[in-house]
Amino acid sequence: MILDKHVAAITQIRTVLSVPLSSLQYAVSWPIELVDKIHDTISTHDSLVQENLDLKAEQLTLRAQVQRLLAIESENDQLKALVHSSAQLQSKVLIAQLLAVSADPFLKQVILNKGSHDNVFVGQPVLDANGVMGQVTQVEPLTSRILLINDVHSGLSVQVVRNGVRAIAVGDAYSGQLRLLNVPQTADIRNGDILITSGLGEHFPEGYPVGQVTTVTKDPGLQFATIIVHPAAHLDRSRGVLLVWPANRAKL
Repeated sequence: MILDKHVAAITQIRTVLSVPLSSLQYAVSWPIELVDKIHDTISTHDSLVQENLDLKAEQLTLRAQVQRLLAIESENDQLKALVHSSAQLQSKVLIAQLLAVSADPFLKQVILNKGSHDNVFVGQPVLDANGVMGQVTQVEPLTSRILLINDVHSGLSVQVVRNGVRAIAVGDAYSGQLRLLNVPQTADIRNGDILITSGLGEHFPEGYPVGQVTTVTKDPGLQFATIIVHPAAHLDRSRGVLLVWPANRAKL
């Protein structure tokens, strides 16, 4: 230190020696810096991978929430339609929800969350916001079983709005539609005709929408016409339904 302060040559020597020393310091520090860079790169990669996984999980959760919101919105729309329909009906009504659907593709039945505790009775008409769905066939204290109008064992008396022609509509197990039974070839029924309940049956009051004629086939070799009807009710979609009390039972 004394020489470095008083002898100028020492400064020049130190300057000359600093070049190889700097190279040596760089050579010593380079592996450490390389390890630090690799560590930072690995850490950054792991962080990005984890962040990507978190974002994917969050995206999946948000999508599920959006789907749930869409389902709630659809359910609210159905309930609004039911309330609107019930306001138009002059009979006593009760809103019910579907609990279960028959797993048998040839058995068109559903279970509702209303039963004898709500005064539900066998044979009671069931509607959705668009038309006739079916009737109650079995009642438990808290639930009831509904036979849909497109079941092969179902049948209801209908009439054409346009001209009043009457017929019996039954379910078709294969198509999920309705068929009109024993309609003569000469009957005035056309594609597009609207059918409503005639009120002549034992269970369905007059004037409830049943469906629309989609196919009329008149084969000269057959005695009766083949007439297919698309149900007005959303039999495979509606979750909310209306239990209807006919006028003669509304006070029970």
